[in-house]
Amino acid sequence: MHKEKNKFKRIFWTVLTLLVLTLTGSTLYLQWYALEAGGNERGKNLEMSYAFMYEHYPFLSHWVDSLQRENALRDTFILAEDGVRLHALYLYADTLTAHTAVAVHGYTDNAVRMLHIAYLYNHDLHYNVLLPDLRFAGQSEGDHIQMGWKDRLDVLRWMEVANELFAPEGSQTRMVVHGISMGAATTLCVSGEPQPPFVNCFVEDCGYTSVWDEYAGELKNQFGLPAFPLLHLASWATRLRYGWDFREASPLEQVKKCRLPMLFIHGTEDTFVPTWMGDSLYAAKTGIKEIWHVEGATHADSYLKYAKEYTEIVKSFVERYNIPKDMNNLPSQ
Repeated sequence: MHKEKNKFKRIFWTVLTLLVLTLTGSTLYLQWYALEAGGNERGKNLEMSYAFMYEHYPFLSHWVDSLQRENALRDTFILAEDGVRLHALYLYADTLTAHTAVAVHGYTDNAVRMLHIAYLYNHDLHYNVLLPDLRFAGQSEGDHIQMGWKDRLDVLRWMEVANELFAPEGSQTRMVVHGISMGAATTLCVSGEPQPPFVNCFVEDCGYTSVWDEYAGELKNQFGLPAFPLLHLASWATRLRYGWDFREASPLEQVKKCRLPMLFIHGTEDTFVPTWMGDSLYAAKTGIKEIWHVEGATHADSYLKYAKEYTEIVKSFVERYNIPKDMNNLPSQ
């Protein structure tokens, strides 16, 4: 009897140890897979990023070449409050203007991969443009992807930098913040913060409702796994290691606090960030808002499929709302 009892204890502790090790390893792998993205080679490799953009948007090659010949596509760096060095590309409009766009890239992307949106604003709409590299992307430092949550604080700083760069003497810019995918989630998170007086509107293209919702969907789609327990453990580990968790990082909660006009764009065939997320974000936003359901578009390819329509819809939106608030009678922040 005593031997049987000891045997049971050994089996119990062996199984428990294996379970703990398996869950720990799986949690660390999920965190590495989602937030470190294998070192984010895709987002760090600028040569590959330029090649990708020129392949998918051939018109960019001549435009970027001309900007580089004229030293018009420039680099700027700032230090975040925690000492991390951050980078952005910027370019002036072809005429003196207060109109300015800050365009925010997506997951494992970088500033270069937002050049099509820079083209829209700078070439087509004659805006000044600033393209930040979020942390752990492009030429910015950092050790993990922040999924738009803490990135909102860096983008708020970049908005101030853009105003300093582009404001005509004695005045302020008229600014729109435009993000795609994780950049849209970042934009949504930014929108819920108190806004500088020069910010007038936002454009979000296929942002997710929360990091929790996005990861839960991908756990199911990619691995056939439920959220419990891995997502709970990974969120807890992220809180311990990086100071934020997956439920806290909620563009849905942030957009509820937004008091400025917002344009929502979402492809009807998006399965990576499902279309229902865009509809939920739109429903949560109070005040002035518009939505464009892009028929047949998958994730983050609305401009690629419908560049002309995309440009016209964004142009129409910013012409109505990227004007000083006292001229537009908008609710104050």
